[in-house]
Amino acid sequence: MSQRPGASRLPVPPGFDPARAANRSYRPDAGGVFEAASAWRRRHSIPPAGEDRWKTRLLLVDLQKDFCFPDGALYVGGRSGRGALEDSERICRFIFENLARIGEITCTLDTHVPYQIFFPSFWADREGRPLAPHREVLAGEVLRGDVRPSPDALAHSPRGPAWLAKYAEHYSASLERAGKYRLYLWPFHCLLGSDGHELVGAVEEARLFHAFARGARNELVVKGSDPLTEHYSVLAPEVLTAHDGSPVGRRNERLVDDLLGADMLVVAGQAASHCVRHTLEDLLQEIRRRDERLAGKVYILEDCMSSVAVPDPAAPGRFLFDFTDAARQALEGFRAAGMHVVSSATPFL
Repeated sequence: MSQRPGASRLPVPPGFDPARAANRSYRPDAGGVFEAASAWRRRHSIPPAGEDRWKTRLLLVDLQKDFCFPDGALYVGGRSGRGALEDSERICRFIFENLARIGEITCTLDTHVPYQIFFPSFWADREGRPLAPHREVLAGEVLRGDVRPSPDALAHSPRGPAWLAKYAEHYSASLERAGKYRLYLWPFHCLLGSDGHELVGAVEEARLFHAFARGARNELVVKGSDPLTEHYSVLAPEVLTAHDGSPVGRRNERLVDDLLGADMLVVAGQAASHCVRHTLEDLLQEIRRRDERLAGKVYILEDCMSSVAVPDPAAPGRFLFDFTDAARQALEGFRAAGMHVVSSATPFL
């Protein structure tokens, strides 16, 4: 694959401090970033992204504080425990070094409200007691009434408690029929307006630096705020219709077109086992519908994403849930389909 004419690998700007990738409290000063990026643009004669003949887009999935720091609500530490921390630093370096080659950066933002179908607040047991996070809700449990929507969730239903109770059965069964996974209750994370919803400060700094150095739009895409369906993939929710056939979510067709309209699409983010994986699965499904050769334009930064691995507090070194192997199998499937699984340090742009 030919690279964008005239592009070259750049040094990392001297103002970049790698330690910021592990600093939750760091917030970049947009004005200072603008001045530094403008000077860097002049120093290296960096052209505006609008002049690129070869369109390269970087898709960064859910690089938010709740996922990327050990004290986050849903830290993606991987088996090593340092996964997302190290991923963030590598992603920043990748952006800076390939500043003149990346035309657009799209960042997704997992965005939630207090009562959603994958939160403990949505569910209660037969006695009305709330459920704990990090457990599965099986369709059989819902059908028997062992697990049911909580009174608060029922009260929040705009279509009434009877409709929501029926939908809960439909939803859990739909996930299991799809064969991807079963309904999993996550800790509260990425709540809209919370500190955990924000992008990692170092990533936001790199995103802004690129935008100012290249005159790029670098949009943010919000996903996951529908209370009645999970939205791991930025391209589509997991369940699209309710038991009565009414819609509960829809595909982001505009974003699909934008991503596949690039000459090269580079993907990284969190988590490899969930939101990155499902985004790539949806993208591959669309590629197969349009033209399987389009898979060759997708590059997955394997060293810039980690998997969900939940440590067992009662057994050090063991995990309550570990999705690492599932993520690895998914990557092999993407490779077999024609996508490229690469390292961020390997020259390929």
